[in-house]
Amino acid sequence: MFFAASILITACQPKEKKMSDNPLLNKFETPFGIAPFEKIKNEHYLPAFKEAIKLHNEEIETIVNSKEEPNFKNTIEALDFSGILLTDIGNIFFALKSAHTNDSIDKIAEEVAPLLAGHQDDVALNEGLFKKVKSVYDKRESLSLNTEDSILLKKTYDKFVRGGANLPEDKKGRFREINQELSKLTLKFGDNLLKENNAFELLIDKKEDLAGLPESIIMAAKEAAEGKGYKDKWLFTLDNPSRIPFLTYSDKRELREKLYKGYLQKGNNNNANDNKAIITDIMILRQEKAKMLGYKNYAEYVIEENMAKTPEAVFEMLNKVWAFSLSAVKKEAAELQKLIYAEGNKFKLEGWDWWYYSERLRKEKYALDEEALRPYFKLENVRDGMFLLANKIYGISFEPIKDAPIYHSEATVYEVKDMDGSHIGVFFMDPFPRETKRGGAWMINFRDQYMKDGKDTRPIIMNVCNFSKPTGEIPSLLTFDEVLTMFHEFGHGLHGLLSECKYRSLSGTSVPRDFVEFPSQIMENWAAEPEMLKLYAKHYKTGEVIPDELIQKIENSKYFNSGFATAEYTAAALLDMYWHTLTEIDKGFDVLAYEEKIRKEIGLIPEVAFRYRSTYFSHSFTGEYAAGYYVYQWAEVIDADAFQAFKEKGLFDKTTGQSLRDNILSKGSTDDAMKMYVKFRGSEPAIEPYLRKKGFIK
Repeated sequence: MFFAASILITACQPKEKKMSDNPLLNKFETPFGIAPFEKIKNEHYLPAFKEAIKLHNEEIETIVNSKEEPNFKNTIEALDFSGILLTDIGNIFFALKSAHTNDSIDKIAEEVAPLLAGHQDDVALNEGLFKKVKSVYDKRESLSLNTEDSILLKKTYDKFVRGGANLPEDKKGRFREINQELSKLTLKFGDNLLKENNAFELLIDKKEDLAGLPESIIMAAKEAAEGKGYKDKWLFTLDNPSRIPFLTYSDKRELREKLYKGYLQKGNNNNANDNKAIITDIMILRQEKAKMLGYKNYAEYVIEENMAKTPEAVFEMLNKVWAFSLSAVKKEAAELQKLIYAEGNKFKLEGWDWWYYSERLRKEKYALDEEALRPYFKLENVRDGMFLLANKIYGISFEPIKDAPIYHSEATVYEVKDMDGSHIGVFFMDPFPRETKRGGAWMINFRDQYMKDGKDTRPIIMNVCNFSKPTGEIPSLLTFDEVLTMFHEFGHGLHGLLSECKYRSLSGTSVPRDFVEFPSQIMENWAAEPEMLKLYAKHYKTGEVIPDELIQKIENSKYFNSGFATAEYTAAALLDMYWHTLTEIDKGFDVLAYEEKIRKEIGLIPEVAFRYRSTYFSHSFTGEYAAGYYVYQWAEVIDADAFQAFKEKGLFDKTTGQSLRDNILSKGSTDDAMKMYVKFRGSEPAIEPYLRKKGFIK
């Protein structure tokens, strides 16, 4: 929108004339207006941010000082289209901050974060501007606005109110201080995690300590060690492509324990990167901010804008699923313990045993070896399969862009075209882990879609992941979980690419947080469908399509370990909600004791950890998904219901695909999310398809 905090999801608009020698301040003379990464130096960012803020302030003053009667076009619409240069620069900077950072960028971010927070407050607390916005809002019933205009007006007004515009003058200064401090603390939390992740090393120098590990994992560990200058050693890290296979296959229980505990201790090592005090400070400030605005807690403040509307509705959904998942995971734990005893062991099942023995059990019950699937999931084949799926249901195509500017050699770039050959947008993929990239997987915008002065500015979207890297002559071979992640992020990408909205702040993925995961999670459903698998799952050496026998094994084991996967996620979602429904907290608050209290209250068994413990729960404490980690499960309930439409009409039914595109993917936030869903599906989603998908009910 018009606030600096939203620059990650707004657009890069080419400038018409050269303003300086700073490439960030000039028109991008590149294919489709992609940022000229090779010309942008770190020293360009801070001057560019300052110039863009200055220009945005001038745009705001033009709106405020206009002698015309405030109306929708000269106030609300003008505000939405202001600050384009600032959003240009922010998109580029923060995309690279997450995907390819360095010490210089991190230091710039420390200065930029409070600068942007202050600018956001300057806009939100501008009395003259709010007076004009309120004037338009107060006469909204007489304006004959269409649905999209009406939603923009309401969101603009609400943004001001939630940004402190209605606060008494004596409280606005403190409100600014809170936002400044939060911008610094959340940035520090994320920086600490990256440092903690990079600092941990499980270095192996004896071949016997590699027992049980697949050859591809051993080769990757050797290359990782050599990359750090270690000779004749094998390096395992906390990155998922290294950590999860080690926990799954290593016969060395004491080493599994070391790696597992290293992961659980991130941000909790009582060193310069410790996050416990930061969590307390963040929560004190969030509570104060929420109460200043009239909310009982921070969760109320956040969820008010989501589909769920209230924390109570979120707890109702989570607790309903928790009951099923807790029952299932207890049965799974008992089954794994039985296997441990059957093999002659005397020890009790622990968290570092779960992946290892569940994989053993999977082989025993279903004759399915996760490593036997990998050769059929070459990254390039999975990517091409996703592109083919998008073509089949939406009619769109992806073509590589030769000589496109890139910020790292591992990134690839594609032009996305519609069925008539017209340009839809640009799609980046950046698939592999590196020390300059934060963990996880995400979609981010270099440029949003919007329409201004009759011109449709098309989006530039990027998927960033941390998948298994190629090693030697072996290409990147994905686990099935990585395949699902790839499909998931691609769903976010399609949501951004297929947008057809007028206003930047309503376009693409700018939807309620608990609806934004629906377009991504529905894509996961296709990945394991036999008809889809035969299109993309091909052996990387022979080109042989995945055999029916393996497909049947995948189908037979689809509910396997479902209790564990659902329980560790739901427990984390509940932890996030309990943090943000706190009403009192002080400097002496014991973060770990509170986490343990929640574990006991919900009954999470000791063999299973929260998917994210508090000290490395970046979703919760960097601001992105604060009081919002539940949204994945909320959206999964919706996607399970929605996918039934394709199961009923045909897996690649174009009519159903077009309906999904027309009613949801292209609409951004131009209508109420539930209304859009009902237009697509015909009714509101039921929870039963989700519970059935997990194997919790028949």
